[in-house]
Formats: sequence, structure tokens, C-alpha cells
Amino acid sequence: MNQTPTETVGLDPTKLRDQLLELWTLRDMQALHAAAFLGFSKLSEPLEALLTILEGCPGKQKGRSHTLGHNILMEFQIWIKEHPQVTLSSFSEQQQRSLQQRALSLLTDDHTRFVDGLINIYQLNSLDPDTLRLHIIILQSLNCYKEAAALGIKLKIQEELNMEEICIPLILQNKLSLAENFVAGHNHLEQRLVTLLDSWCHPLFSVEHVMKNFPRLTLSKQSVDHIHPKLLTKQVFRLVEKFNIDPGLYPHALQKRRKDSLRFLMYKRFVDKSMTEENWCDHVQYVVADDTELQIMLVEMLLKYCSPEKASQWSSRYNIPRHRLPSGLWETQQSPPPELQEMYQTDSAQAEEWVPSQDHLEKFYQVPLSKDHVYFVDTQEALQRCQNIVLKEGSVVGVDMEWQPTFGCMSAQKVALIQLAVQDQVFLLDLCATGFCQHPDTVSFIRSLFSEKHVLKLGYGMSGDVRCLLATWEQFLNEPLKINGGLDLLHVHKKIQRSNVKLAQDGPKEVLVGEKGSAEKGLSQLVQQVLGKPLDKTEQMSNWKKRPLRISQIRYAVADVCCLLDVYSVLSKDPASFGLPADLHSIVSCPPEKSQEKKQKEEQAKQNEGECQGAQRVGSPCSAAEKGPLCGEKPREDAPPLHPQELRVVCDNMLQGLGRYLRCLGVDVVMLENSDDHRKAAKLAQAEGRVILTCGQPFHSLRSQVGEGRCLALDCSEKAKDQAVQVLRHFNVQPTPSDIFSRCQACNSDEYVAVPRREMVQMLKEKGFLQDQDDTHFTLQQEEEKLGDMKAPELPRYAPQCQWASLSDLDPDTLTFPGGAPIQLHTVPPGLLPRVPLFYICTRCGKVFWEGSHFSRVLSMFEDIFHITDAEDTESPVLPVNAAQQN
Repeated sequence: MNQTPTETVGLDPTKLRDQLLELWTLRDMQALHAAAFLGFSKLSEPLEALLTILEGCPGKQKGRSHTLGHNILMEFQIWIKEHPQVTLSSFSEQQQRSLQQRALSLLTDDHTRFVDGLINIYQLNSLDPDTLRLHIIILQSLNCYKEAAALGIKLKIQEELNMEEICIPLILQNKLSLAENFVAGHNHLEQRLVTLLDSWCHPLFSVEHVMKNFPRLTLSKQSVDHIHPKLLTKQVFRLVEKFNIDPGLYPHALQKRRKDSLRFLMYKRFVDKSMTEENWCDHVQYVVADDTELQIMLVEMLLKYCSPEKASQWSSRYNIPRHRLPSGLWETQQSPPPELQEMYQTDSAQAEEWVPSQDHLEKFYQVPLSKDHVYFVDTQEALQRCQNIVLKEGSVVGVDMEWQPTFGCMSAQKVALIQLAVQDQVFLLDLCATGFCQHPDTVSFIRSLFSEKHVLKLGYGMSGDVRCLLATWEQFLNEPLKINGGLDLLHVHKKIQRSNVKLAQDGPKEVLVGEKGSAEKGLSQLVQQVLGKPLDKTEQMSNWKKRPLRISQIRYAVADVCCLLDVYSVLSKDPASFGLPADLHSIVSCPPEKSQEKKQKEEQAKQNEGECQGAQRVGSPCSAAEKGPLCGEKPREDAPPLHPQELRVVCDNMLQGLGRYLRCLGVDVVMLENSDDHRKAAKLAQAEGRVILTCGQPFHSLRSQVGEGRCLALDCSEKAKDQAVQVLRHFNVQPTPSDIFSRCQACNSDEYVAVPRREMVQMLKEKGFLQDQDDTHFTLQQEEEKLGDMKAPELPRYAPQCQWASLSDLDPDTLTFPGGAPIQLHTVPPGLLPRVPLFYICTRCGKVFWEGSHFSRVLSMFEDIFHITDAEDTESPVLPVNAAQQN
């Protein structure tokens, strides 16, 4: 049958687009779906018509799925599945290339479904690589670095692109994860990325020099704060482990890590004094190795921390040239005291007694066995005896492992010693014994031990032990190690900490971090809570590969595994008194809430990116009453109530999340940078009358510098939101809704300038951020006409708590404040302008804020601590906020 002219021409795609646009405007999605399916069937050339429709769709928004173009493309993908005859093969080769070029020009989006849809429908992967590469280069020239990288991955042309030109802007924009995805699976690109990051760890590296190569890339101070040697080194080592990179490719990061390790060892030995001389010497030699610069650094640090004689001793050992020695050290080196003429050597493995001192007996948990019940297993005969006892059906076996500390210079350590404890006996499997570790019978025993269902294995943090097992035996990677019948007491410990049960007064008491000088953590804390005394962790950081082991090392290794049996025995007899269920094994079957919670937080962060100062998200509210008080002290119930602005604190670099929450509620907070020494907190506290908030070891030294009540220690394992609640209650701070967002979370300033929408539009135009926003301009003009007769928008609820600068203080040419901070205009999405009548800019850092849905969210997060009077309500600020923005 001959087709009529009408049927040949088919439906005009522009008419179909207008029809769909009308339905889209009315939000009638069901009618849009029906009209799209009917319309696609009436098109004479659906593939060509689809491009015409998409090219004419208004309101393109990068990364947004709720645009007309996205929905039309999704509908077409569903339709084309029911019409498999619609393919590119019906066109000539020249027509195919033309359609593919048009489809390629639409790929300025980074939304996965949109990009995948066009690539699949128009077979864009079949295009010439040079054509695809040219399109990526065009995106880069438009500063669309994220879109360029994502599209390069989708089109699988990473090898055709310049890795540095793609990845450097991503790293500068704090999008390293996308750079990782770009190089993943391409070994030489993975190596080049690691080498690039490692070059940035060089002491003379300047991020400003790199940024000069990307003059059109606008970055705020906060966006490049992560370009810091400490953070970069951490990322390098993470990528090295992920991509299995050769150590020769990251010398600067390795050098940085070794220098940090050396500083840590000096602190542990001469400041904290928690490391023995033997352990310190072993670790120093491992860290310094044959690196001349590190050897010189060691000598210089010994002069600072110890004495010229000690520095001379080590400089002689490494034969450091005279011209590289600090002044005066050469003379000391020529005539050392007799007691320092020989390097420290110990025969303490033979000289030590098995039974420790009386002081040790009174302070710490003791090994419940005599030395003759501890057996070294370093031969197959000894292993067979161990196996016959340990693998008996119904056995309860404590399992622990020791390995050589590498201070982060290696990602995974190999096990040096495995401790297995049963009733009245402990077996020490010496994996450093020649030929023992990789013997087939040894590997078979380890596999049998962990897979045996009828042998209960007790451990603490067993996932870490398993990681080291995999690093020790590659056989377990090829044929995975099965783990059955295990009980991780770490999960039991967390259950105890979450419970509200108070232990009996005459029994062991819960240990709080900071209480009476105690800072017990992990297994040692559990042992103290259950058995009454903590573990002696002095030998924890020993050189576990060195033989023979010292008596103190053996005693530590035995205590670490025997305590598992003793803790399990006590908990099993009366679990209810510790807030545990009758069946301890049921605890491990609980789902891992943390990973799910983290996922929810990330999703929420994506949805609310760019809104007002409540940008720091928190999880579900948790009652602070269930937590222990700060540093073992009771909250100051008798303290007079304070306004948030009256509390001034300094947070160490381990509590930056806490600092952001306190700022969110109006507290004056200074936060240490990652590179700052903890001692800076004491200087700030003394100079500015601040209270120090810290955690871990720095608490004791900082408290001694600022006095009682001026330094508080918090539990780092708790969420930052719960820490904030504890701090506010401790000082009887009573925040009100008007305090929320009264400080800039980025820089702590409480001075803003209010910028009406019309002035913001003018600024964006002047700086070129609205060059191609015709649709936005039209919408703005209509909005201004509608709002023309309305009164000017009010200042936000927190206005009385802030200082408000005049817009006239702004330099009209440079758009900078008197302090030199430029307005961060690049952070203002043009599509937001029609909905926001008033913007607020921090005069110290130039960060731009606007009213969103964060107020009510933060209010609900901290509702337990807000002080709300009858005159105050808890609604969001009285400003014309688009309803869609509140959802």
C-alpha cells in the first residue's frame, strides 16, 4: 500500500515537544507518558526527531534528572524497546555520523541516565576516538571538568586523553574520587595519578603554581585546603594499596610519612614517655633505615629532645659527615662518655623475670599462667601438639596476633606472632621461624582453625587480624579463608557502651576517657570494665619480628590473649548486669548500622548541597544523657546559663566536626588546622580566654598548661553532634532558634552583608557568570515585576545575634571586602536566583548563603537543648522561600 503524503512527513517533532512541554509544566506525568508514546510512534524518523526535541528543550540543568529533556529521553528509551526496528542501521553512513555528532553535542550533562541513554541509542562508542577526544577538549575549555571526566569514562577513551589535564582540575575541586574512577583499570594511568599526587607532597610544592595552568578555574580557599602534604600523603598511600603501586613511584609521600613517624617516635619516647628504650631503638632504626636525610633529622631532633651525647651516639652509628652535623656535635662525638660508647644492646630476654614488679601487679591485669604453660610453636611437631589441643570439638580459644608496626609506611602488615589460648595453656605460633610460616601444614592448620564451626574463637577487632592474615598468606586470596564459629568481643564491648546499665558499686567500674589520668581504650578498657584492671600496653608497639622476644613481650602477648577467655567467662555468667542479651553470639548478627547511616548522610548531603549555613549534616538524634560526662567530670549544673556567643572554645584538629556544629549554634569556635601542633591550642586558650576541646593523649599536657576546667576531653568514637550536646550541657549553654547560623561555619565570623537579588544578579553579570542565561534573565524579570509592590524581604531570624555591614563597604571594582576576601560568586547557581530574594555574604571569607530548609532540620537535630520562650516559634525564617526548596 502506498503511503499518503501526511504519513510520509509524519508528526512535526517541534509540535510534539511543545505538547510535552505543556504537560510537563502542568506536572501531568501520566498524560505526558501517554502523549510521548503516541507521539514517538507518529514520527517519521524517531531517532532524528528525538535530537530535534532535545535540542529545543528549555531549562537544561547539569546533573538534574527533573528536567523535560531527561524525562523525554527516558520515555524514548522505554518506547524504543517496544520498537526494535528503530535503529541507526536504517540510515546511510553519512547520516549516521551526522546524528551521532548531534547527539554528542548534547553531552554536556553529567547525569548518568541521560549520558548512558544517548550513548546507547546513538552508539557513540563507535565514533572515531579523535572526534570523541575533541568533544572532551571542548568541555574542558568550558570549565566542565567534571562532565569531561565522566564522559571520558562512559566513552572508554581515557587512553586518548591527557590524564593531567583531566585530573588536576578535579583534584583542585576536591573531586579526587572522580579522578580515581577515570584512571581505574588502566595501570599506567593509575601510576601517573599516584606519581602526580606524590609530586605534590614535595616540600617545595606550590598549589598556586599549579593553579596558574588553569586560569579560568575559580576556586575558594576552602576548596584547596585539602591540598596539604599530610592529607595528600594519606591519599597517596590509600591509592597505592588500591592500585598496588610500586614503592619507587611515591618517594615524597614515603619520605613525608617516615618524617612524621620519626616525630611520633620522639614524642612517644621523650614527651609522652610511654615507649621503652628498646622499642624506641628498634623502631627508629626501621624508620630511618639508610636514608641520610632522615638520619640527620634524627640527630637534630635528639639535640632538641634529649642531649648532645645521645645525638653524638647516633651520628656516630650512621657515620654522618662532619659538615652535615649541627654545631658543636663533632667535638662531642670525638670523646663520648664511657656509658654511651656502645649502642644500646639488651639481653633483657634472658635477664627479665616472668613475675613482674609489685607495682605492676597492683596496676594491671596479670597473666593467669606460669611460664611453663606457655609453649612456642615453631616446628611441625610442636604444631601437631597444638592442633590436637586447640581443635578439640567444643573448645573455646582466644585468638590474637602481633605484627611489626610500620607507622603507615606500608598498607598491610604480615603477622609475626599468633597467640592461641585455651584453658591453662597458651601457644605462640612463631611465624618468623625459618620455614615454618609457609609450610603447607601451617597454612592448613590456620584454615582449619578459622573454618571449624565447633571451636569458638574469641577475638577483639578480628577484621584487622583477618586483613593481616591475608597479607601473610596469599593462598587465602586465591582460595578465600572461611570463618565460622567466631565471636568478636569488640561488638560485645560496643553493646556494653551503648547500654544504660550501671555496674555494681563494689565491682569493676566503667572507665571514662580522661578519668583520673586514665585513657584506656579498646580491649584494655573492656578488660578494666569487666575484670577491674587494664592491660599493660607498653609492649604493644614492639618490634615483633626481632628474635629472641623479651620476657616482657611474651608476657604482654600472653596477657592479650588470656584476657579474652577471662572476659568471656565473666560476661557469660551474668550478661544482664552488663546490659547484654543472654546469648552473646546474637550480638554479632546485628546489621552494621554505621554503613547504612553513612549512606543516608551522603544522600542527604547531595540533596542539600549549596544551601545555607546548616550545610553540616548530622545523623539521628541520640540522647546525650546516655553518654559519659566530659573527661570524667560531671556537668556543671550550678553554672549560670550562657548564651552561645559567651562560650569561646578552641577545637583540636581531631574535633573539626564538633567545631562546625558549635559554630552552627552560635558558639565562637577556633579550629586547629590538620598541620597545627596541639600546643597551639594552649596558646590560643591563654591569649584569648578560650576553653580547649580535645581528645586522646594531648588532653593531659594541654590541661596542665591552661588549668583545671579549661581543657575538656571528649570521646572521639562518638558522633560530633553528640559531642556538641555534651559541651553545651556541660557549660549550661542555652541556645535559642535565633542563634542558628549566626556564625559562618567556614571561618567563624559573625559579620554579614545582605545583598538583594537585583544586586546579586548585577554582580554575576559583571563577573561573567550569567553570560548564557537568557532563560534565567527572562524569569528574573517576571519575578521582579511580581514582587515589585511587595515590601523588602526581612533579615533572617539570627539577625540580632550578628553584625551587619553595609553593602557600600564592598569594593565595586574587585567585589572584595575591606579585609581582602572576594565574594564567592561561583558558588551561586543561576537557577536559584528566581527563588531567593536576599543573599547573605560573610565579610571575612566571602562565602555566600541563602535561606533554605536547613533551619528546621538543625532545629529538630538539637531540639532537646534549645531554649524556646513563648514569644518564639520554631517555624523556618519568615522569608519568601519557594515551596520546592523546603522539601
